[in-house]
Amino acid sequence: MGDDMAGPADRGVTGIPEALADARRTIDNIDAALIHILAERFRCTQRVGHIKAVHDLPPADPEREARQVERLRALAVGSGLDPDFAEKFLSFMVREVIRHHEDIKAEYNGAG
Repeated sequence: MGDDMAGPADRGVTGIPEALADARRTIDNIDAALIHILAERFRCTQRVGHIKAVHDLPPADPEREARQVERLRALAVGSGLDPDFAEKFLSFMVREVIRHHEDIKAEYNGAG
């Protein structure tokens, strides 16, 4: 995707109230920030995957995942976000991270 996709989703749209356009621009900015934060998070989890592979640790860590769920549910409540949604979002990310860690472990096992 090119730079055209990085700007506001409603660029060039006419006929909507300015308040709606302002709210949507704010949402677009937050969405962009979320993407950058997620990319940074996944760079960190990739590093974790390599460390786990080097030390022959399993891709998943259910105890840490349970602690993360508890921690993020509490953060969600404190932030006025539905804790069930926060848990679903974390679950989705963790599944993806585990998949990456499994791939990394397989690369290390194949290289040895």
